[in-house]
Amino acid sequence: MSIPFYVQAAWFAGALLFIFGLKGMSSPTTARRGIVWAGVGMLVAIIGTFLVPHLNNIGLMLLALVVGASAAWISGKKVQMTDMPQMVAIYNGMGGGAAAAIAAIEFAKGDVHSTGTLILAVLGALIGAVSFTGSCVAFGKLQGLIKKAHRLPAQNTVNVALAVAAIVLGFMMVAFAPASGWLIVLFFIVALVLGVVVTMPIGGADMPVVISLFNAFTGLAVGFEGYVLGNPALIIAGIVVGAAGTLLTQLMAKAMNRPLANILFTPITGEAQGGQAIAGSMKELSAIDAASLMRYGSKVIIVPGYGMAVAHAQHKVWEMAGLLEKAGVEVKFAIHPVAGRMPGHMNVLLAEAGVPYDKIFDLEEINEEFGQADVALIIGANDVVNPSARTDKSSPIYGMPILNADYAQNVIVIKRGKGTGYSGIENALFYTDNCRMLYGDAQPMAGEIIQNLKALE
Repeated sequence: MSIPFYVQAAWFAGALLFIFGLKGMSSPTTARRGIVWAGVGMLVAIIGTFLVPHLNNIGLMLLALVVGASAAWISGKKVQMTDMPQMVAIYNGMGGGAAAAIAAIEFAKGDVHSTGTLILAVLGALIGAVSFTGSCVAFGKLQGLIKKAHRLPAQNTVNVALAVAAIVLGFMMVAFAPASGWLIVLFFIVALVLGVVVTMPIGGADMPVVISLFNAFTGLAVGFEGYVLGNPALIIAGIVVGAAGTLLTQLMAKAMNRPLANILFTPITGEAQGGQAIAGSMKELSAIDAASLMRYGSKVIIVPGYGMAVAHAQHKVWEMAGLLEKAGVEVKFAIHPVAGRMPGHMNVLLAEAGVPYDKIFDLEEINEEFGQADVALIIGANDVVNPSARTDKSSPIYGMPILNADYAQNVIVIKRGKGTGYSGIENALFYTDNCRMLYGDAQPMAGEIIQNLKALE
């Protein structure tokens, strides 16, 4: 069927808006504008699709739009900022699942005959199915529905066996096109199971990279299926998202000093890990002592982590920072690339609390300043400030770039308890002579510090 020029123009305009939107999202100052551009691009692409002549099932398409848009609007309004990682994960999964469903319908109809197009359809179906179930598992882990990592006996062998089986079945679907119903069903069952089995052993420490990887998968799957359907908007948008997700995944893996294959096949599971025994003991201090150390210092660097997110403490932390600045203390925020549960998680939380962008610094920008800081305040962070990454070759995180919080004159750690972090790795920082622990949830602890800072005025 020939696609009219005005429809192709609408799809092309939508794709350009996707690109401009993604570009806008690269900076905090233009992120909101970028999201609006991308949303308008999606609207233009949808309108263009409805202008295709002789379109069938318009009623079902409208119903799907109403249901999907309503669910997204309601969930987007209700979701807490701390739950944003799992929302991103499940939305990634929905995109991959949609690409896989498109491929399944095309296979069932037997409309795809070109060998090249069939290969792309199979690749899109495989990648989309893996992204769908893998993202669902990631959502379950982040939401607390799946409490721990589950590793099968001979896990890597099972992974490879399932991947090979899916590839062989995909090859058969191309070789014997149009494929029979049982072959299509078997292919999708294996692909869906592969996504579950690969993701189940991966623990929370690696989850930011996994979310980014599945985002790249979804983009590639959508791009491949866009080629199958002859839809340039899907092709361009899918390729852009896939490329951006791939680059982000590489950057995240580099920030952890863990090759992607290492993350997938030898993940940090959250259970007991290796590493040298740590001498010494954790030393506590009170909220008034923490307030005094920061109030009478000249420079404080705050390192937020997932503990701040869970406690919804970002507003209290910013209020505390404001009091310190009012007293003449220089305050900066240090963000590690993999802090939290998704890329940019801490940046989003601090922006929600109103922290100015010029007070938020990434690892490369801030690391040299810890040596001049009177206090490094760690709020619910663990692995990203663990000096074992520099010194202990037997540690699972050895070689990972970390924030040099231990170089500060004093280190204060707000932590809910004495246990290890989400990755299950003991933090050597907590046992150093210049570190003191302030036990409790981040929000009430920040509140106590605020009260003591006011009393010191």
